[in-house]
This record gives sequence, structure tokens and C-alpha cells, in this order.
Amino acid sequence: MSSTPPSDRSGSMPEPTRPIEVSGLVKRFGRVTALDGLDLSIEPGTVHGFLGPNGAGKSTAIRTLLGLYQPDAGSVRVLGEDPTTQAAAINRRLAYVPGDVALWPNLTGGQALDALAGLRGARDTAAEAELIERFDLDPSKRVRTYSKGNRQKVALVAALSAPVDLFILDEPTSGLDPLMERVFTEVVAGLRARGATVLLSSHILAEVQAVCSRVTIIKGGRVVQDGDLAALQALTDIRVSLGVEAAAVPDLLSALTAAGCEAGSVSRSDDGDRSRLVLQVPSALLPPVLAEVSARGLVDVRVEPATLEDLFLSHYESAPSRQTGVRRVLS
Repeated sequence: MSSTPPSDRSGSMPEPTRPIEVSGLVKRFGRVTALDGLDLSIEPGTVHGFLGPNGAGKSTAIRTLLGLYQPDAGSVRVLGEDPTTQAAAINRRLAYVPGDVALWPNLTGGQALDALAGLRGARDTAAEAELIERFDLDPSKRVRTYSKGNRQKVALVAALSAPVDLFILDEPTSGLDPLMERVFTEVVAGLRARGATVLLSSHILAEVQAVCSRVTIIKGGRVVQDGDLAALQALTDIRVSLGVEAAAVPDLLSALTAAGCEAGSVSRSDDGDRSRLVLQVPSALLPPVLAEVSARGLVDVRVEPATLEDLFLSHYESAPSRQTGVRRVLS
């Protein structure tokens, strides 16, 4: 018998089912509307960032995907099934990590891993052992002696070692130190390399930028930005920093204005007879701006492409700030 998948009548292969497909999702809690027509589509084999501050609706959306909440309107499909009626079957086919892990306090870490694997009904002991070592987890200790970070490690080991193809991670590195956060990003990159699908909700923008190829930003229960990360960053202003003689600033500012820069997008600081101009430049204007800079022979020039932080803050702050070298954690 042939094992070749069936094709449609045109001879092309059918498109794979999206692991997560949400359309017009509404969820209310009394008078509060947590999700207000949310759309979310996750392509197979991608790591998809899901962003928004506390109260934006991320955890409500995730709990609806898991069948913990019933939607008031809209449609939800996870692995092709409806979580309102098939939650148990769906949850055996995915791995989930919450941001606040609650485990059995009298069990050891190893016994907790046994219990979690038993609930799923499938286990990869070799992958589990590798992650125990990578996350530096002592499974012989009882859960009640664990710090928050170690409880989080148990959940991460149980989930990331699971033999499934869909991972839903809601603030998964909560409580971890920076070294373990780096291990986490490496493991997620490995999942992506083997073709797994990951929905990653996080406040740590550097973490999302390191592993995600697509992002969805939500605000007030609605999507405000969605798409390929590189394409979305191209829509955000680029930062150009110029060192110039103070006497040359007026002529340069005039030229930059002629090139399309708005006065409000340029900041200036002076140090004696030297000035530094910092420009927020739309990507479409970067070539003419750099042409003006080059024509004046300026060599103290730094160009910083837009980051995920810029994209996020453009929706949540009227005057976004950039702090080079500072790890941003949104609360």
C-alpha cells in the first residue's frame, strides 16, 4: 500500500492544518472583556511570540486554548480540534508550561516528573535526562524545598522533553536566572530545528527576539500587530547616531529636514565643540539620510536596526526609550 499522502484534484499537496487557529475570540468575566475579537493563527514549525503586558489577555487566551475557559464568542481550534469539547485529548498531544508552577509538595522532583509524564501518557526518558542535566536540576529533592526557579525547572523539563509537536509556554522562564534563561532559548531553538511548533508568551523581549520568527502583540484583548518579525521591525524607525562639529549642526539639520526627517525625530546633546545627533529614521528614509551624512564626510556614525522592544513600545509608550545594554523586563 502506498504511503504517499493524498493530493487535491489539481495535483498539489493539501496545506497542513495550523496547530492553533483562533478567530474572533471573545471572553468576558462579568463586565470585564478580557478578549475582544482576538485573532491568532500559528503556522506549523514556527516559534511564535505572543506579547503584551499584564492584563492584555495573553493568559486568558492560552487558558482558552487549553480548554480551561469557555469562549463567549468566536472559534478556537487546537491541533484541528475544539478545546471546548476535546480538551483532554488535545492536552495529551501538547506540552504546556505556566508562569506560576504548582507541584505536589511531598513528592521529589523526579516523582513529580513521573506524575506529569503519566498524565500525558507518553515520555522520552533520554530527552528528560538530558534536560535535567542542562537545567542543573536535582530531582532527588522534595518539591517543598525547591525555590520558584527550581519548580519552574521541573515544569520545563517535563514539557520540553515531551514527545509532542506543539508547545504552549506562558512566561516559562519566570524565576530562572540568566544562565538558565540562555539554556531555555537553546532548547527552544532545538525544538524549532526539528519542526515543532511553539507559542511563547513572555515579557522578556530579548528572549522572544532570540527565538521567534513571528510575533503577535495584543492590547486590551485585541491584536495590534502581527506578522513576520523581520518585516515588522522594518516598519519601525531605525536609530541613527551622528557625531559632528557643533558649528556644522545647523547645515546638517537643514539637509536632514530636506531629506524628510521630522524635527521631532532628532535629539541633540552637546559636549564642548562637539555635538551628537540621534535620529529616529523610518526605514524608507534611511538611504537619503545616509547619503546626506556621507556627503559631509561624517565618520562617527552608528546605525541601529529596530528591535522588538521598539516595536512593542511603539504600541505601549508615547515616547519610547532605548537603553543600550539594559535587559528590559516589562511588568
